[in-house]
Amino acid sequence: MTTPPPSLRELKKRRTRETLSETAVRLFMERGYDQVSVAEVAAAAEVSKPTLFRYFASKEDLVLHRFADHEDEAARVVAGRAAGESALEALRRHFLAGLERRDPVTGLCDHPAVLAYQRLLYGTPALVARLYGYQERSEKALAAALGGPEFEARLAAGQIVAVQRVLAQENGRRIAAGESADAIAADAVRAAGLGFGQLARGLGETVTGGVTE
Repeated sequence: MTTPPPSLRELKKRRTRETLSETAVRLFMERGYDQVSVAEVAAAAEVSKPTLFRYFASKEDLVLHRFADHEDEAARVVAGRAAGESALEALRRHFLAGLERRDPVTGLCDHPAVLAYQRLLYGTPALVARLYGYQERSEKALAAALGGPEFEARLAAGQIVAVQRVLAQENGRRIAAGESADAIAADAVRAAGLGFGQLARGLGETVTGGVTE
């Protein structure tokens, strides 16, 4: 079934949302997150403060809404995997594809704009604290997609999310130290193989329901 194209109204809402977020991030990078008010963001984007709050419930969401698009990404990968493919294999394949296209979520991205955004995010305590909420919802969505006994699914989801986070952090650490994404790409692929291999061995012993089989 073909999804109908978005209406003009929906396209306008998307553009307004992107403009607000991009304006906010630019101001936060230039002057510091705590030094810029929501009212100043609204003024710079040429909208009223109430209009801004119709699109974003909080100041933090102006920066973190990009993560909302990824909240259920792992769950969608598991739900949409090919027949006969295990959930873990689908997630491994998806992560490797992300490395190949230099997806910022994998940490293997050295684009200056991405690095500047990450410095803003991880250098702002209020944003880091709020980020945990996104990660928790992602983990819950993945557990639901994995299925099986609830507690075992939660354990599996927690381990999977932790491994992906560590892999991304290691890639990001090396890039922040001055290495290029291309230079560390092969190491990133090997590390992903190690991480998902450990998951397969551990989860294969404790989790049923198609996570590794």
